[in-house]
Amino acid sequence: MSEIAVIGAGAWGTSLAIVLGRKGTHRVRLWAHEAEVVESISRRRVNEKFLAGHLIPEAVVVSSDLERVVQGVEILVSVMPSQHCRALFERMRPLLPPEILVISATKGLEEGSLLRMSEVIRLVLKRESAAIGALSGPSFAQEVARGDPTAITIASQDADLLRTVQQEFGDPRFRVYTNSDVVGVELGGALKNIIAIAAGICDGLGLGHNSVAALITRGLAEMTRLVVACGGRADTMAGLAGLGDLVLTCTGGLSRNRSVGAELGQGKKLPDIISNMHGMVAEGVFTTTAAVGLAHARGVEMPITQQMYAILHEGKSPREAIEHLMSRSGKSESAFPS
Repeated sequence: MSEIAVIGAGAWGTSLAIVLGRKGTHRVRLWAHEAEVVESISRRRVNEKFLAGHLIPEAVVVSSDLERVVQGVEILVSVMPSQHCRALFERMRPLLPPEILVISATKGLEEGSLLRMSEVIRLVLKRESAAIGALSGPSFAQEVARGDPTAITIASQDADLLRTVQQEFGDPRFRVYTNSDVVGVELGGALKNIIAIAAGICDGLGLGHNSVAALITRGLAEMTRLVVACGGRADTMAGLAGLGDLVLTCTGGLSRNRSVGAELGQGKKLPDIISNMHGMVAEGVFTTTAAVGLAHARGVEMPITQQMYAILHEGKSPREAIEHLMSRSGKSESAFPS
């Protein structure tokens, strides 16, 4: 049986542990930072704090002891919030053997460095090999845990890693595709959260389907520009980690980023919104800052992202931001990366 560690017991990490645990061919260790999560899973087989109502298989063992969780595992799945990635991997570095496969399932960018999660992991582990992958795609944790048919993608430059993850993670309810474009898959998963906040703002302002459709389409265009500028492929943005995840997060009621946007559109202030999230994270709030910095460094125009930054961090009103976007000088839609 495979030994797999899942680092991070939020909703997404817990749902991945459920997927892996239900196969019956894995021993899964789930690391949780919160003592109440460890107690809830250990006693009742449910993560009441982050994923209530979904039973966790007996094959999943939960612990807050990081050394115990990672010792002897063959695959490590990283599902912590992006801003904690570096610190946790610094703690794990002396515990991880060089041959371990590392999969990042975190959809975000590191604020200060502007790095993708696989770049942070590779830097901290001082790993030159390609055995690091990125898992992304349209996947609400609650629906994955419920067993709804879901399709995601694993990206890596390591062919053996791609085959292993496709085989070990996939089942009839969780289909795994492979992709060699790590840059595109990671940036797609991170940037769509920014556009989802904007979609939520449209909803909070009472705007209709025309506005959201335009936002998704033009949001995809600016996401693609940045992906290509960073060395990724435009066609990745037409796949699961691009358009698929973007549509889900911009239209689905389970999206935390969209919910943050909806409350902003209703006139609520960001600190108040975050304080009422009970420990859950909307990655788009952090990613917006990093994306603006990355776009500036690469010379890429990202007007929606710029306006989201102005709303989130400069106090600009949502209506003023929309007026700014709609009054920009005329553009050609065909000016799209090849």
